[in-house]
Amino acid sequence: MFEYERYGRYFAQCAHALEPLAAEELRELGASDARPAYRGVYFEAEPAALYRINYASRLVNHVLAPLITFECHSDRYLYRTARQLDWDRLLDPTRTFVIDANASDSNLHHSRFAAQRLKDAIADHFREARGERPSVDRREADLWLNLSIHRNRAIISVDVSGGSLHRRGYRADAREAPLQETLAAAILRLSGWRGETPLVDPFCGSGTLLAEAALVAGRVPAGWRRQAKGASAAVLPDFDAAVWKQVRREQDAAQRAIAPGLLMGGDIDREAVKVARKNLAKLPGPPPVALSVRDFREGPALEGATIVTNPPYGRRLGDRRQVEALYTELGNWLKRRCQGSTAWILCGDTGLVKKLGLRPKQRIPLYNGPLECRLVEVPLYG
Repeated sequence: MFEYERYGRYFAQCAHALEPLAAEELRELGASDARPAYRGVYFEAEPAALYRINYASRLVNHVLAPLITFECHSDRYLYRTARQLDWDRLLDPTRTFVIDANASDSNLHHSRFAAQRLKDAIADHFREARGERPSVDRREADLWLNLSIHRNRAIISVDVSGGSLHRRGYRADAREAPLQETLAAAILRLSGWRGETPLVDPFCGSGTLLAEAALVAGRVPAGWRRQAKGASAAVLPDFDAAVWKQVRREQDAAQRAIAPGLLMGGDIDREAVKVARKNLAKLPGPPPVALSVRDFREGPALEGATIVTNPPYGRRLGDRRQVEALYTELGNWLKRRCQGSTAWILCGDTGLVKKLGLRPKQRIPLYNGPLECRLVEVPLYG
């Protein structure tokens, strides 16, 4: 019996600073004893909750089901321990697998070498038992494995997600430095927006914030596209197909149409808007967002709206003074044209917050990859 079967305990990976928010979401989706940790959340779940999390979570990147946890002081011990696992419950020579490994503060500190030793153990298990072995496929593997070694403590897990859940499947293309889908979903969750009032993104870029808003407003599970052909959790030996079908039916039945005019966006970059249209066209139902090519200063006045945006912070504009001027003009526009609204602005450079000339109600630290950002909430009183 594997470790996750014995204890019903899993680990959900998420971006740094999102751990408490992810724990909250996991509880809503049916997890119990959800405990935030570094870059993730430990939680317990029955099969229905596990499948629901894998299908509907907007904030989690990977869901890991641990097979075994053990002290690991050398590559030889890693190999011997891995050889003892019952790999026949997970694989056969006709299927493919891939290993994602991370090693830190340990005797075995080279992640690629650690992954190679685990691969050797799996391959040798099947060669000895059947005379042939499964192949590695780094793109479309049947089984995704995760190996984590920290302070000489190793955990071998099945990645129940079959790759990162942030890949929703709607992104046909992206402009430079796109916002990751899970971060966009986190921004929306932090804003408290649930699809009941108008939402506007005046710097929409390739449309990630608007796409995630459309999924929220339409109550579309984040995994609707990537799991259309079947549950990625089906890789587990105790997978219950009947429970999965029931979970999916319940989640899909909650979907609703998006009211016209609920979501609006624009960008001065014509090519970015073109990409955004392509991405948004992949979402379920009619086109959910009204998009336009225009400077934000030329847009209509916004009253009672939620403004959620990620303005350029340097790379697209190049000149620091140009960026600072843009933030100042954005602050002026918000004050003059958006009374009665609330703005949520992701500042990719924390030093730019003061250039808005507005007093934020909140400054929430977030990370866009390795980049430390600030999500600022600015109420715009009428």
